[in-house]
Amino acid sequence: MTGQPSLFLRIGLPLGFGIAVLVLWELFVVGFNIPRAILPAPSEIWAAIQRSTAILWVDWVQTVLKGALTGLLIGAVAGFVAALAIDRVDFLRRGLLPVANFVAALPIVGVAPIMVMWFGFDWQSKAAVVVVMVFFPILVNTLAGLAATDRMQRDLMRTYSASHAQTLTKLRLPAAMPFVFNGLKISATLALIGAIVAEYFGSPTKGMGFRISTEVGRLGIDMVWAEIAVSALTGTVLYGFVVLIERWVTFWHPSQRRGR
Repeated sequence: MTGQPSLFLRIGLPLGFGIAVLVLWELFVVGFNIPRAILPAPSEIWAAIQRSTAILWVDWVQTVLKGALTGLLIGAVAGFVAALAIDRVDFLRRGLLPVANFVAALPIVGVAPIMVMWFGFDWQSKAAVVVVMVFFPILVNTLAGLAATDRMQRDLMRTYSASHAQTLTKLRLPAAMPFVFNGLKISATLALIGAIVAEYFGSPTKGMGFRISTEVGRLGIDMVWAEIAVSALTGTVLYGFVVLIERWVTFWHPSQRRGR
């Protein structure tokens, strides 16, 4: 019984609030006769989605599956492995960590054209931009998680004559998992944004970023909002998927036992 109000607050309340926003949006646009070139009504955006399903699907595959998810996977694995190496070797902590911090500060509008020149106009350059964007959040959060265990726990493992690999797999990596998933949740959003923005600097005739920039030039604002709606929904689903995996992996963590 105690879980039912919690479920309503997590799902029902945001869903009801979102529906209310859409209704007010529709009434505002219709009531004040706002030109569709400035702000289309939700009904017009839905109509654009219905008549352009095939185009939206091609754009989604190009941007999300090929660019964002590929870059997210490569960047997350690279950041995680780099964190393990930096944690193990102090030389890398002193040398690689400042370089990673410098790369993280690079603006995407500067990185994207360079990646297009290096990897071409197709999805490979967009995935490379995403790798650069997600590498640092995964690296920093993993390092923070590996340092989360206290000295008493590490001393206990040494008392049991545990090796570095045993201490890492039995103690430090499990303790780091909540931090790693925090980095993944941040990176899931960054990956989608990075792939879309990167398409502004060179892309084949498909992709969400390409479609947005093209339709803005043609004043097809309803189609622009359709792409925005699809990207927002995709980002929400991707974030929720990471949260579900986090609950499965870190079921033992106190933050996952709320409301039980």
